[in-house]
Amino acid sequence: MPDIKDTPKNLGYRMPAEWERHSSVWLSWPYDRESFPGEVLDKTEETYCEIISNLTDSEKVELLVTGEEMKDRAIVKLKAYNVDFNNVNIQVADYADVWFRDFGPSFIVNDKTKEMAMVNWDYNAYNRWPELLKDDKISAWMNEKLGLPCFKPGIVLEGGAIEVNGKGTLLTTEQCALNENRNKGMTKEKMEQIFSDYLGVANIIWLKKGLTNDHTDGHIDNIARFVNPTTIVYAWTDDESSADYANLKENLEILEKAKGQDGRSFNLIKMPLAPVKNVEGCNVSSLNFYIANKVVLVPVFGHNNDKVALAIIGEAFPGRKVAGINCADLIYGGGTIHCATREQPG
Repeated sequence: MPDIKDTPKNLGYRMPAEWERHSSVWLSWPYDRESFPGEVLDKTEETYCEIISNLTDSEKVELLVTGEEMKDRAIVKLKAYNVDFNNVNIQVADYADVWFRDFGPSFIVNDKTKEMAMVNWDYNAYNRWPELLKDDKISAWMNEKLGLPCFKPGIVLEGGAIEVNGKGTLLTTEQCALNENRNKGMTKEKMEQIFSDYLGVANIIWLKKGLTNDHTDGHIDNIARFVNPTTIVYAWTDDESSADYANLKENLEILEKAKGQDGRSFNLIKMPLAPVKNVEGCNVSSLNFYIANKVVLVPVFGHNNDKVALAIIGEAFPGRKVAGINCADLIYGGGTIHCATREQPG
C-alpha cells in the first residue's frame, strides 16, 4: 500500500471519466419516508428495480440495504423485473439516504501501477438535514470492505459537485464548491489545489450557479456533463422569463470561452430543461444521467423533451444502449439517477 501521507497526484493517481471501464456500481435501496412519503416510496422502489435491471448486464451492482427485512423486500421486487442476481451483491449497512454520488467516495486510479484508491470527502448533508449525517460514515465502511488506499482531504465535498473528463479537466460551480455552508473561508485557489492534489486534475472550469431552488446549492451534474474528453452537454432554456435563464446564460458564456487541458475549445451541445419541477421548485434535468459500461441511463419525466434528451445522449454514446428511466417519483427526493449511483473503476 502506498504512503498515503503523500498526495494522490504525487503518487500518480487521477480520477477517471465516467465512461471509462467500471467493475461495479454502488447504490442504496430507498426507505426514507421523509424523502419519499406515502406511495412515492413504493413507486421509487420500482424505479430502483428498473435502474438495477438495466445495469446488471453492464456491471456488477453493489446494493446496500439496512437489514435482512429490507433485503428480502428488495429481492422480491427485483425478481419481478427478472434481475440477474449473479451480478447483484446485496450488503447490509447503516445508511440514511439514497444519494450515493454525494456521500460515497471518489475513486481514483494509477495508470502505471494499475492500482485503485479512494478519496473520502467529508459529508455534511448539504448543511440542511442533520438526520442524514450518518451517511458520512459510508465511505469508511466501504474502505473496510475494499481495503483500498484511502485519502482524506478533510473538506466537505459531494460527488455531484464535480465532473471530470479523465484527461485533467474538472467542471464545478462556485455556488457549491465555495459555499460557506460547506467549508467556511474556502478560497478558489485553495480548492483548486485540493482538486489537483486529490483528483490529479490541472485544469479547473468554474461555472457560476446551478439550478434555482436546488438543495445541493448548484451541483454540476444537473447543468453540465462531459460526454467525451472534448465535448460538454449543458443545460439550457429559451424561456427568458425562467428563473434559471440568466444563470444558464452566464454559464454558457463561460463554457464558450473555456479551454481544455490541451488549450483547445470544447464542443458544446445544448440540453433543454424539461418544464417540470420537483417539490422544492427546482427544474429537473436530463443531464443527471449515468454512464455504465454498456448502457447510459437517462432520467425522463413524461414530457416532450424526453425524446430530445434520449436522442442527444444516444448520439453522444453510439456504442452504448440508451435507456430512459421514468424518474417522476425518484425526483421527489431531490435527485435522480446520477445522484443515486457511484461507479467503481476496474
